Amino acid sequence: MKTNKALIIIVSMFFTQLVVASDDNYVIDESHFSLGFLVEHAGYAKTLGMFKKVSGSFSYDKDKNILSNVEIIIDTSSVFTNHEKRDAHLKSPDFLDVKSFPIMTFKAANNDLNKNPNKVSGELTLLGISKKIILNAVINKIEKYPFGFTKPIVMGVSATASFNRSDFGMNYAVKKDLVGDQIDLIIEFEAIKQ
Repeated sequence: MKTNKALIIIVSMFFTQLVVASDDNYVIDESHFSLGFLVEHAGYAKTLGMFKKVSGSFSYDKDKNILSNVEIIIDTSSVFTNHEKRDAHLKSPDFLDVKSFPIMTFKAANNDLNKNPNKVSGELTLLGISKKIILNAVINKIEKYPFGFTKPIVMGVSATASFNRSDFGMNYAVKKDLVGDQIDLIIEFEAIKQ
């Protein structure tokens, strides 16, 4: 009886290690990460901006096509729209309130990309408020990198998403339609397999 229990424990530990081993861990290459956004400006045109400082990591099981442990960290003070006065206003309490909320995050647990192809469901935390959003994401390729002396495995991803900033308490100029409520995200990145 003791032998059977010991055998069961050893076998279960072996299979647990196999499951863990199939998850590849990736770290985002900060020099190849672009997080852009578009927002309406009084109905005339959309303003294009970006965040210049982003980091993050995630796990991906290629065989099962499951994405997990996603954590993206955005430095809110790195917002850039190519206009100093506007950037200063975006950093103020009217918008990002970077002194009180120096980061915003996107986190996602298990996403089975077989059940929901190209959809990554997670939680965006902005101004201290967390809400579910869905990224429309495409894995462009996972291959050995053609550049540099070392040739790591790199994943390339393109993604988009939309949300209403008022859902996070960012209400400045929404009622007067001077600044749009809907924020459209544009995400392009490469991540290095660890």
